[in-house]
Amino acid sequence: MVITILDQKHLRNDWRFDFDGQPFQEFLAGIISEMERLGVLLTVVHNRDAVITINSYADLLNVVKISSLQDGHSNQCVGHIIGKSQHLDIMEDISTAVRRVAFAPETVAPSSEFRKVCHNCGCGC
Repeated sequence: MVITILDQKHLRNDWRFDFDGQPFQEFLAGIISEMERLGVLLTVVHNRDAVITINSYADLLNVVKISSLQDGHSNQCVGHIIGKSQHLDIMEDISTAVRRVAFAPETVAPSSEFRKVCHNCGCGC
């Protein structure tokens, strides 16, 4: 499974999140370790060539994509995978999306299903 983090262009100062900062790096190390213990290889890549314009929390969810080709999920944004965020906590939402794709991929709507959860990430939802 791969987590891909896209680059961001912020139109406002709210909804900024430091995907390169120590708190997020510690979160990633923890979830990678946890998933490895559960038999899931998780890697993280940054795609600095793709830029998402951030104007809301939904846009922030579009920055993070999850792929698990063996489960039929290719480059879907976190917003597509989880739907509406419960607490507007990006690390919690990423964790939920990773677990859903890893252990319950059938609960993720197909990319072809019409769902209004994002609008500028290109994942197809």
